[in-house]
Amino acid sequence: MDVTAPRLSACGRLAHPMGAAKQPSLKPLLIIACGALAREIGWVLDANGLDDITLTCLPAELHNTPDRIPAEMRRKIDAAEGQYARILALYGDCGTGGELDALLSEKGIERIDGAHCYAFYAGLDAFDAMHEDEIGTFYLTDYLVRFFDRLIIKGLGIDRHPELRDVYFGNYTRIMYLAQSDDDALDTQARAAAETLGLSYARRRTGYGGLSDFILDHVNKDTSDGNSDGRILA
Repeated sequence: MDVTAPRLSACGRLAHPMGAAKQPSLKPLLIIACGALAREIGWVLDANGLDDITLTCLPAELHNTPDRIPAEMRRKIDAAEGQYARILALYGDCGTGGELDALLSEKGIERIDGAHCYAFYAGLDAFDAMHEDEIGTFYLTDYLVRFFDRLIIKGLGIDRHPELRDVYFGNYTRIMYLAQSDDDALDTQARAAAETLGLSYARRRTGYGGLSDFILDHVNKDTSDGNSDGRILA
């Protein structure tokens, strides 16, 4: 994955314990996430000094083939078995039709609430209200704006077959950019994406929303249970 967070390698971000243990021990926490969230998760971990948490990601491109997500998640979980005290999934259902939740239930792994990242960025109730307000909305995040051409235009073959634009997006009326950051360049790119798809444009600043809350709530819970280093988190 080519998205990185400051001072971190984002996907594949490894914990850095203070010293080498004499006896093998379980690392405290592994987060398995969608690659589209890597940059933002990396920032949350970095900003809170959570160097003992490991982050690994599935490719963001799996959103174009959601039937592959459960099998790829299973591979990640199986590869980590016996190495971590806890595993969390930062993934929505993302079009798996409940298959991802069935796998996580089988493995005893909790995931963040929400059908997709748009919901947990905006907040579940806020997203439902926004979606109800205009059902024909196509959503973008910072990540999807940055990689719009690769994931949408090239990923869906619109660059090779322009007629596919209206096949895929003919029933949409607007783009809603759910912005994690205040970045004029990204806003300009998002507006250009709306123009490319022939849709109206709207923007809402969400920040990290439930993404940050989910991580910090679980780390603080571990702290109160005596399972972490007792760090006080923001």
